[in-house]
Amino acid sequence: MKIFYRACFALCLVAGLASTQAYAEGGTVKKIRETGSITIGNRDVSIPFSYLDGNQQIVGYGNDICLSVVEALRKKLNMPNLKVAYQTVNSTNRMPLLANGTVDIECASDGNLQERWKQVAFSNTYFLAGTKFLAKKSSHLSTIESLRGKTVASSAGTLNLQLLYEANKKYNLGMKIVPSSDHAEGFLMVETGRADAFALDDVLLASMIATSKEPAAYAMSTETFSPFMPYGPMIRKDDPEFKKLVDDATAELYKSPQMKALYDRWFVKPIPPKGAALNMPLSAGLAKALANPTDAYDVTKYSQ
Repeated sequence: MKIFYRACFALCLVAGLASTQAYAEGGTVKKIRETGSITIGNRDVSIPFSYLDGNQQIVGYGNDICLSVVEALRKKLNMPNLKVAYQTVNSTNRMPLLANGTVDIECASDGNLQERWKQVAFSNTYFLAGTKFLAKKSSHLSTIESLRGKTVASSAGTLNLQLLYEANKKYNLGMKIVPSSDHAEGFLMVETGRADAFALDDVLLASMIATSKEPAAYAMSTETFSPFMPYGPMIRKDDPEFKKLVDDATAELYKSPQMKALYDRWFVKPIPPKGAALNMPLSAGLAKALANPTDAYDVTKYSQ
C-alpha cells in the first residue's frame, strides 16, 4: 500500500512539472497568460458538484461556479479566448495537484478546514454540509450508537474518515473502519454487503441514494458526526492576485439573481443522468453566506 501511494505521488509530481515551473515563475495569473489556459480540477462522482453525466461530460453545481469564474477572468484579464482544461482529481491527490501547479482551481465537495489552509487556500463559500452515514433500511442503522461493532466505510483523504476514527475512539464503538478509494466504491461496499454503512457529507449521500438502483432501499442517519462545514472553490495558497480575482468573481455571482436559479437547478430540480431530484432547498444559513460572501472556515460564522 505504501508503494502504491508513493507511485501515485510520483506520478502527480511528473504530471505537474511543467505547470509547477510556470507557476513558480510568477503565480497563477502569469501562468494563465503564458499558456492561454486555466485548468479546473474535476471529480467523477461528486454529485451534484462535479461529476460525469450520461454522456460522460463534466457537469455540476461546482463546475458551473468554476466556469463562471473563468468567464469573469476572460473579461478581467482581457483574454476572450482563454481556454479551459480539465484534470480529474480525487480526495487524496486534489491538494498536491493544486500545490504543484497541475490544477488551478477546483469547485467540488471540498471542505474549507483550518488545517487545509496550510496546503491550499479557499475562496467564498457556496455550500454548507454535515457528515452523516447511509445504510440499507433493512439494517435499521440510523444513529451513531447503532454503528457499534459494525463495518463502516468512508472515502480516503476526507474529513469524514477522520471523524469516523474520532467517534470510534470517543464512544468506544468497536467499529471496523474501511477507507474506500472514492465515493463510488464506498457506496458499492454497502450495496454489496461488504460494509454496513458509508459515512460522507450529507449532500453527497443524498445524491447517491437518489441516483442508486433502488433509492427506497437506503436511508441517511438521523445524527451527524459534526457541525456543518463550508465548501468553497479551492485554489493555491500564497497567491493573493489570483485569490482576489476568484473572490471578486464568486462574490458577484453569489449576490446575483442567477445564483438562486443555479442552486435550484442542482439541488431542487431533477438532475442528470437519471433525472432524480435531491430536494434540498436553500437553507437560511447558506442564503446568509451567499448574500455576504466569506471564505471563513470557522463554522460559527455561518450560524442560521
